[in-house]
Amino acid sequence: MAEEKFTSLDPLGEEWESFRAEGHQMLDMMVDNLMSLRKQPVWQPVPSSVREGFRSAHVPESSGTLSDFTDKFQENVLPYSVGNRHPGFMGWVHGGGTPVGMLAEMLAAGLNANLGGRDHAPVEVERMVIRWAATLMGFPQNASGVLVTGSSMANFIAVIVASRATQDGLELRLNGVKGRKLVGYAAQSAHGCVSRAFDLAGLGSNALRLVPLMQDFRMDTAALRQMIEADRKAGLEPFLVVGTAGTVDVGAIDPLDEIAAIARTEKLWFHVDGAFGALATLSSRLRPKLTGLEQADSLAFDFHKWAQVPYDAGCVIVRDAAKHAAAFAQTLSYLSREDRGLAAGAPWFCDLGPDLSRGFRALKVWATLSVYGTRKLGQMVDHCCAVANHLAQRVEREPELELLAPLTLDIVCFRFKASGFEGQGLDSLNAETVKDVQESGIAAPSTTRIDGKLCIRAAIVNHRTTTDDVDRMVQAVLDLGRKRASRGA
Repeated sequence: MAEEKFTSLDPLGEEWESFRAEGHQMLDMMVDNLMSLRKQPVWQPVPSSVREGFRSAHVPESSGTLSDFTDKFQENVLPYSVGNRHPGFMGWVHGGGTPVGMLAEMLAAGLNANLGGRDHAPVEVERMVIRWAATLMGFPQNASGVLVTGSSMANFIAVIVASRATQDGLELRLNGVKGRKLVGYAAQSAHGCVSRAFDLAGLGSNALRLVPLMQDFRMDTAALRQMIEADRKAGLEPFLVVGTAGTVDVGAIDPLDEIAAIARTEKLWFHVDGAFGALATLSSRLRPKLTGLEQADSLAFDFHKWAQVPYDAGCVIVRDAAKHAAAFAQTLSYLSREDRGLAAGAPWFCDLGPDLSRGFRALKVWATLSVYGTRKLGQMVDHCCAVANHLAQRVEREPELELLAPLTLDIVCFRFKASGFEGQGLDSLNAETVKDVQESGIAAPSTTRIDGKLCIRAAIVNHRTTTDDVDRMVQAVLDLGRKRASRGA
């Protein structure tokens, strides 16, 4: 049989109309799914048959159909996702996404633009979004920035920029750290990605000094001063201090204004990891909690958390655009910049981070901010915090529950108590109860440790979550915790 002549991967002729119809069916499927989220379990385990189907599948050699692919997605993927769209998802700080963001993601995929560089409109959209982000966070409008996968990459970029902004930064780019003993500081509650950034930057994770916490889970700035002084006397080179706006465990906000003052006095780069908490600035009521953030030299945060933009949409903002570019700018001849034509429009985003191939993340951010506006998004942030406050009050009213950390923003840490259980036994009871609640499909909290005690952690980040949802979660914890305790856990 003669081999069929290749034309393109697009539908041919009248096939476009059937493709259009199937595309509309896919969209309808997702809209119907979003409309019925409350009728679905928050999360359910992937059946062994589905898991084995993926693990044993061979690379397709022959052509298939779009409808067959859609059927397999609907049957084997859609019911078994992580569940963060659901209002009962509370375990991790994942945004719930929006229908608007979903459609914008489709438009971006259709356009298939590479935002590593070149002179085209999508690049201008990202520049606009970065300018908007800088404005929201109190940075100057001419601040630099770039959209990335998430705050892990954003924090990594900030560490790189901070180290290159030190004396002999160009030498460091060319020849590495060599004998320099650069050290930085972050609270003990800082996200692990900050330590990992030091590791990946070649500084070594031990170069990140972890500062003790005060009783309210915020960085102890008196201890920070003492550590900087001790390191200088030991011949080390402090260059960076990281404040956190919204710690991963309890949502605490470090005293950013005090840290900013110390950074100025000690001539250190001041970076803020505001992965989710920085977006509290959308709320006029919560904004004062972030005083000092606007003084930072750089900031990392995620639009895909409290701003509800679909994954992924992280962001890093750098106050000094020249220092940002100096840390990453490329000079490869085939990437030379021109004064006009498609190779114009410098600086390119590949000059501001490690990625040359970059998707059009800015479109879904633009769509989200344009359709909902910052006022409504701020109301959503306030709503999440009000629901969290309701949850904290409910926990305090329940004799079998114990609140383990003060509520700062939207994260509530508590545990279930039962007669005869303490220490590791109580930890195990709470850990197993959380798994039971997750597998019930009613809610999806997670666990963390507070002062060595394992506790249940509920982060209210989803715009769909209501007080009824957290009450159902609490009741599930009580019912399933009692059941497990009665069996001796």
